[in-house]
Amino acid sequence: MVKAFGFVAYGGPEQQQFLDRPLPEPGPGGLRIEVRAAGVNPADWKKREGWFGTVAEPPLVMGSEAAGVVTAVGEDADGFAVGDEVFGIAPAGAFAEQTLLAARATARKPATIGFDQAAALPVAAATAYDALQQLQLHSGELLLIVGIAGGVGTAATQIARARGITVLGTAGASSADHVRALGATPVRYGEGVTDRLREAAPDGVDAVLDLVGGTAVRDVAGALRRPGRLVSTADRATVEELGGAYVKRDGTAAVLTALADLVADGTLDAHISARYPLEHAAEAIAAVESGHARGKLILEMNRP
Repeated sequence: MVKAFGFVAYGGPEQQQFLDRPLPEPGPGGLRIEVRAAGVNPADWKKREGWFGTVAEPPLVMGSEAAGVVTAVGEDADGFAVGDEVFGIAPAGAFAEQTLLAARATARKPATIGFDQAAALPVAAATAYDALQQLQLHSGELLLIVGIAGGVGTAATQIARARGITVLGTAGASSADHVRALGATPVRYGEGVTDRLREAAPDGVDAVLDLVGGTAVRDVAGALRRPGRLVSTADRATVEELGGAYVKRDGTAAVLTALADLVADGTLDAHISARYPLEHAAEAIAAVESGHARGKLILEMNRP
């Protein structure tokens, strides 16, 4: 049996508990890994509360991004072997001693980065990478990120800056120093944000990456020099109404490999702020659910 952490019914934290699951067997195109690290994301508790639908029947293992060592290889999972160090999305849950990955969406972990760093990439950083590719930004352009201080915004800022793109971002006063440390200019959100943005970018911006949606993106969309050059990860209806588009996810290993290379060469910092053993998974989820966690939280397990 495999020890895992998940939920037994949709609802609040009281539905969370440790689970004993059968050792999973990889099907065609699949891999089984011994999990060394797993990323913790807001989507984990949102899934528990049914934000994404309740079609799957609990008990369900929580977590979606994992890094570890291959322990079994399914048919047609070409290019992988037992013992490979890899990372990717775990559809059946990442908060477990062993879990399954799809080979087509699994990347090799460079020897120069840790399992914790690799586990921090498949969700927020990959979303940021995909959104920037969709915006087709060029060196010298000006990007506004709505809600810059979170995981996606932090990754997007670093990737954009490495490409020669100037970055502004809306954030709260408490996050201003973090935004400046990333090499971006903070613009305080809330009432008056339109005026503050006009002061920071009097000639407007070339593109907007929206990570919040609703009023937050409506208030700044008018700053676009070319209306419609807008991508959102948060609010499909509003962004399409404004002439933009919802983010298109790549979902392949190519993006993960590119991100790992950026970490390896020092361009991208996962900003891991806390590490928890699997036994303290509930604490990690509570920290993310509080909305006050800064940086990336990681579960570590199966240390050699």
